[in-house]
Amino acid sequence: MRRQLSILVGATTSAVVLAFLIPLALAWRIHAEDLAVTGAQFQTASALNAAISQRSLKEVPAAVTRFIGDLRFGRTTVYLPDGSPVGPQPTDPEITDALRSGHSDDRRADGGAVVVQTSLGLSGTLVARTVVPREIYHRGVAMTTATLAALGMALLLIAMFAADRLGRRISAPVHRLAGAAQTMRDGNLDVRLPERGPPEVVALATALNQLASRVQALLAESRDSVADLSHRLRTPVTALRLDTENITDPEIAERLRQHVSQLERTIDAIVHDARRPTRATGNACDVGKVVKERADFWSALAEEQGRQMRISVPPDRELRARLDPAELQDVVDVLIDNVFAHTDEGVPLEVWVAPRPNGAIVITVEDGGHGLPQEDIITRGSSGAGSTGTGLGMDIVRRAAKTSGGEMEVGRSRLGGALVRVVLGPAER
Repeated sequence: MRRQLSILVGATTSAVVLAFLIPLALAWRIHAEDLAVTGAQFQTASALNAAISQRSLKEVPAAVTRFIGDLRFGRTTVYLPDGSPVGPQPTDPEITDALRSGHSDDRRADGGAVVVQTSLGLSGTLVARTVVPREIYHRGVAMTTATLAALGMALLLIAMFAADRLGRRISAPVHRLAGAAQTMRDGNLDVRLPERGPPEVVALATALNQLASRVQALLAESRDSVADLSHRLRTPVTALRLDTENITDPEIAERLRQHVSQLERTIDAIVHDARRPTRATGNACDVGKVVKERADFWSALAEEQGRQMRISVPPDRELRARLDPAELQDVVDVLIDNVFAHTDEGVPLEVWVAPRPNGAIVITVEDGGHGLPQEDIITRGSSGAGSTGTGLGMDIVRRAAKTSGGEMEVGRSRLGGALVRVVLGPAER
């Protein structure tokens, strides 16, 4: 906005300045020419008067020579009745005609002017001619033109500076609104805008603040509802687990216990995801550091279950992704927990972290289980079961990857089981 306003004011001011200064410069040029010709006419007439005032023609050359010793408006020459010149100019046909006819003449040209005057003297016609050179004909025009140009440039700069200040005053509140909206989009709903500036900006800031408050209230209500739902569900699930203990068929009892455990994990995942604060896409974290910390946490359980757990993180290199550290911890926990929950004890597990040439960071989790029976369902975020977990858990991972600007991929591991690859977008520098 500031740039467009400055350009508009600059163009308008330039047109006004040019429309004002160009005629003024031309008028000054004409005035300087008129002033030079008028001065030359006065100088020519004075030379003639000096010649006529002498008592004899013999005294005329000396008097004219003294007169033309200090001239301001050009070179003046006085011609005696016989055509002989007194001064710097030779005799030419123009002077011969003037001596014969006694006429006076002013001729102007772009390079200067010529003033010819005649008068009747002691023994005939005397002619005086003044040649006005270019430097006198346009005396002061260049300086005046430069002064006017500098004045016009100064006016243009002042106008553009004022336009920039005005544009900043108008655009600054708008930039604050845009920044606050971006902050809210990144997940920080606590930001509030000062309600000041132009009336339109104040109205927009008020509406944006009210919107943020309303979204916060809705999120709080949603989390409270989920928390209440979780409490309501845990009681029947607990009762269901206790009922499975009364089943005498070991195979059916074990299958029901697995289903109940799956239900509990699903409820926990739903509650945990619903209670999560609004995702902040502007945050960043060191992927290698977070993955190593969570892998170390799960290594104790892997050792207890006799699993070979291999971790590969680039040493001495910071790989920053555009994702909140807490959310990345949840992603890693979901991926590893699904392997522990849905593969047999002793099944190997590998976790890899590697950068891509485009700056993205890849987290790969592989296991030696039975693989994914319905990979397409998991990628869509629907419920499903496989060696790496439920569709809900995979949906949490997929949304986290999408939040960072990446994606989630699933496939067959080289260990024979499932492979889940999470691509995270790089953090902004």
